[in-house]
Amino acid sequence: MQLGRRRAAASGIGPGGLHPAQLVVLGFAGAVLLGTVLLCLPVASEGEGGTSVLTALFTATSAVCVTGLAVVDTPTHWSAFGEGVILALIQLGGLGIMTFASLLGILVWRRLGLRSRLTAAAETKAVGLGEVRSVVRGVVVTSLLFEVVTATLLTLRFALGYDEPWPRAVYLGVFHAVSAFNNAGFALWSDSLTRFATDPFICLPIAFAVIAGGLGFPVWLELRRHLREPGRWSMHTKMTLWATVVLLVLGSVFVTVSEWDNPATLGALDTPGRLLAGFFQGVMPRTAGFNSLDYGQMNDGTLLGTEILMFIGGGAAGTAGGIKVTTFVLLLFVIWAEARGERDVEAFDRRIGERAVRQALTVALLGVAAVVLATLVLLAVTDHETEDVLFEAVSAFATVGLSTGITADLPGSAQLVLVVLMFVGRLGPVTLVSALALRERGTLHRLPEGRPIIG
Repeated sequence: MQLGRRRAAASGIGPGGLHPAQLVVLGFAGAVLLGTVLLCLPVASEGEGGTSVLTALFTATSAVCVTGLAVVDTPTHWSAFGEGVILALIQLGGLGIMTFASLLGILVWRRLGLRSRLTAAAETKAVGLGEVRSVVRGVVVTSLLFEVVTATLLTLRFALGYDEPWPRAVYLGVFHAVSAFNNAGFALWSDSLTRFATDPFICLPIAFAVIAGGLGFPVWLELRRHLREPGRWSMHTKMTLWATVVLLVLGSVFVTVSEWDNPATLGALDTPGRLLAGFFQGVMPRTAGFNSLDYGQMNDGTLLGTEILMFIGGGAAGTAGGIKVTTFVLLLFVIWAEARGERDVEAFDRRIGERAVRQALTVALLGVAAVVLATLVLLAVTDHETEDVLFEAVSAFATVGLSTGITADLPGSAQLVLVVLMFVGRLGPVTLVSALALRERGTLHRLPEGRPIIG
């Protein structure tokens, strides 16, 4: 019996013979199912008749997967109970993703050999196997801290700047703080945040909450321990921080320059307003679905650049989606090493192992395949233009929630495609990487090397 248990633990098998990745998928599927049932209740919607199963399923999936895409107008369709269910699903999805991603990281670390474990501990300052409870507690505390601070700032602004009654101001502050930190993008106004496009006291707290949630818990844990000692930061933290800063700057500059003279977006604002709105929309593809500008009126070049930013996404083991910035940066280092003819891929004074390279390639290529396949299906069942459909597919896969305004007009079959894409986009990368790491096994032989012609 003890031998069987040891083998099960060594193979990463969980209760009932399930793989940990399967447990995560089942957990999130259960949350979506529960949310669908609750949102179908008549009390969850305004008016009579309740909500259709497809609409409830789409909304529950979007909330649990912290996406933000919607097929109905959130503030007018859902009642206070329905909005409360959506808020709870967002919080559950955000905390669950961060918690499970961190715990799966510990599980993968446990599967390494003694020498690899010692090397990983020295490199990443990773938590010990006996600190699982502290990891979960740290995730919860970190999330609530950012949400409380953001909610306080927003509440004060709504109450003092917009004369909202204090109970209403608190509700608005809490809802949008939770939605922002968890990169969900659900808003309680029909135009999202376009009415606040030039208000820094609304846009900046929300933008910084999005950035904080998108960095990922492992980064915040390490910054808490070694904030003033950058030399002790792990490769993951350095890579995530540098990539985040570069993409935020490039994204903000790109949107601002591209839309500067567009009368339907930035062109209608004064200079400070243009700079604020440009920065805000440069942050949102990290991946939150708030918008202070109408994406349906943006230039085609801006939409294409936004799709690239959405696909890259944010940090690993956080609330952001996409293939993750570490995956993107690692592939850039692979290209750089190959272009220079170097044998090893190196970054931040460390050599990147072949296993990490294979995982990054797998995640990126499967992500591209998922988006392309979904786009082809959506084009076959809808009459919308390719650029709009592609934008919708990337937004769903990267769990961003930005849209050019076609979501509600899509037929039921297209909405189901987006439901699957949101679910796969949110859980695919973390479960795939953990599954690959736990399945790795040594072999006693190697085949002769082949050299196919490349290019």
